[in-house]
Amino acid sequence: MHTAPRYSTTSILVDEFRTTTTTGIAMDERVVLNVGGVRHETYQATLKKIPATRLSRLTPSLANFDPLLNEYFFDRHPAVFAQVLNYYRTGKLHYPTDVCGPLFEEELQYWGLDASDTEPCCWMQLLHAKDTQETLAVLDRMDVDKEDDPTLREQDTMKKFGWEEDFFQGKRTKWMYLKPRIWALFDEPYSSQYAKYIAGISVCFIFISIFSFCMKTHPSFRIPNILSNITISDGKMDILLERKSTEALPIFSHIELICNIWFTIEIIIRFLFCPSKVRFFRSPLNIIDLVATLSFYADGIISKLNNVEESKDVIEFLSMIRIFRLFKLTQHHQGLQILIHTFRASAKELILLVFFLILGIVIFAALVYYAEKMEVNPNNQFQSIPLGLWWAICTMTTVGYGDMTPHTSFGRLVGSLCAVMGVLTIALPVPVIVSNFAMFYSHNQAREKLPKRRRRVLPVEQIRLQARRHAAVLEPSGSEPQTGVRRRNMGSIIDRQNSKDDGTNTSSTTGFDTVVNIGSCEHGAIATTVIA
Repeated sequence: MHTAPRYSTTSILVDEFRTTTTTGIAMDERVVLNVGGVRHETYQATLKKIPATRLSRLTPSLANFDPLLNEYFFDRHPAVFAQVLNYYRTGKLHYPTDVCGPLFEEELQYWGLDASDTEPCCWMQLLHAKDTQETLAVLDRMDVDKEDDPTLREQDTMKKFGWEEDFFQGKRTKWMYLKPRIWALFDEPYSSQYAKYIAGISVCFIFISIFSFCMKTHPSFRIPNILSNITISDGKMDILLERKSTEALPIFSHIELICNIWFTIEIIIRFLFCPSKVRFFRSPLNIIDLVATLSFYADGIISKLNNVEESKDVIEFLSMIRIFRLFKLTQHHQGLQILIHTFRASAKELILLVFFLILGIVIFAALVYYAEKMEVNPNNQFQSIPLGLWWAICTMTTVGYGDMTPHTSFGRLVGSLCAVMGVLTIALPVPVIVSNFAMFYSHNQAREKLPKRRRRVLPVEQIRLQARRHAAVLEPSGSEPQTGVRRRNMGSIIDRQNSKDDGTNTSSTTGFDTVVNIGSCEHGAIATTVIA
């Protein structure tokens, strides 16, 4: 005779205790998660594998739990959540290939996870996403017209000048209106059409100044300083003419004077109307412009006070500082700015390149010095290691002037190795630098071609607040709804009002649904639709 197994009350309580947490939720109980319309089903114990996260703290008392459907609803990205749930199941977090990097990190932050937990096989994708964000941040700082909305642009300008509080309080003076606009005319070439004209004039003066500085050194544009020596002997007068030095034509001095007058006016205006005097002097371009302008006046004062010919040569040598005005062109051309940012982004690779070059130069300079002394070599040109350093620099950089060459067999062997190592050393970091330049250039081209105006997305908290206010306005003053207001997604609020207990209605239906659609309606109103 078959008998059914018997279970004691004590064993049943122990089993329930083993499969139940302190919150009263069974670990073997299945949980349904509706994420973005995609339903996922897993065990409660699976969600407890990673503590201190959003999914590990699920309880039926949460607002996103639907007791009718017995599921938790999250209005999040379903594709990313598939990887998140797989992380709870397997303990391995992988990067989805069809999701943008910032979106993936934002979703992980919402679920209480860290992007550093990604598996090593997906690190390159995550690193590429971070590099793209850094590149876009650099381009944002380069872009002057970031905001297409005049109000937001005005707020950014007031914040830059430190007048944000006065702007919001309505305390705006004429100086607050005039100063940013004059500063933008001389410092932001793409801020307006007049700023482009002023930038074009400044660039013309820069080119004229550099052209004049270069052409005044040509022999055809220089006047010789002739020293005459007259001697009279036996009634005869001998005149000895000696060419001591040369000086530029006077027209070049006039050209430099006119150019520096413009540079002086420009730097004074930019200093008086700049947002911050401290940041003005910290800018390398402003320092170059200031030093180059002051060097012109210093040269004029020194030449007037001291007429010695040797001092004039020193003055002309110091005037080469004005060539650095060419760096101001980076302010007017975005291509040059991209090149500078490329070098900044490739600073580690460039430092590594210089380190390996110095290491190879020192090693091969010492090797060729001792290799040339191992055999009889009457034409030995490597008399010291410092001379070998010059040869190693020219060989490793594949310049090869040919002024110093090894003549022994061991010296030529060292020279061959030096040339090969130089090519490899220089070629290795070049792809990284080219990749950085291509990344900056491609993103910059995309920003120029794509439209800057974007649709403004309101935050969900603002939508819900507007919906509550509108529901309160629609609610009759003398009666209270029985079911209240029920929130739904897609920006709609349903307010169901049932008929009264006595069965009398003011409308032809026993009940109606008021759907409040939150959208961009005319005059900022909220559209309502009554559904029977």
